Amino acid sequence: MKHSNWICLRDADGGKIFWQGSEDLSFPDIEHEARVPKNILKCRAVSREFNFSSKEQIEKFRLEQKVLFKGRCLEEWYFEFGFVMPESTNTWQSIMEAAPESQMMPASVLK
Repeated sequence: MKHSNWICLRDADGGKIFWQGSEDLSFPDIEHEARVPKNILKCRAVSREFNFSSKEQIEKFRLEQKVLFKGRCLEEWYFEFGFVMPESTNTWQSIMEAAPESQMMPASVLK
């Protein structure tokens, strides 16, 4: 992949960006970190937008995401993007909806 990629997390309703990065994500063995402000927990839904370019064809492109809190994995997701055309630029968006408030970790815990 080329270096012209970016990823962001935004309020799916209002569009406010909470975090944005533009690292080279083409190396599968390198872990990338995003420190997201705790007020993102007030959102009803969060949009994850991932934009990337590829010089080469990719057969089974996928994205893995883990949510860590104090060294423990709280959530883990695997997304299958599938086939990527050579010489293409792609945008992938997914929406994560909040659980009911009774099932949410209170923001005061995040220090």
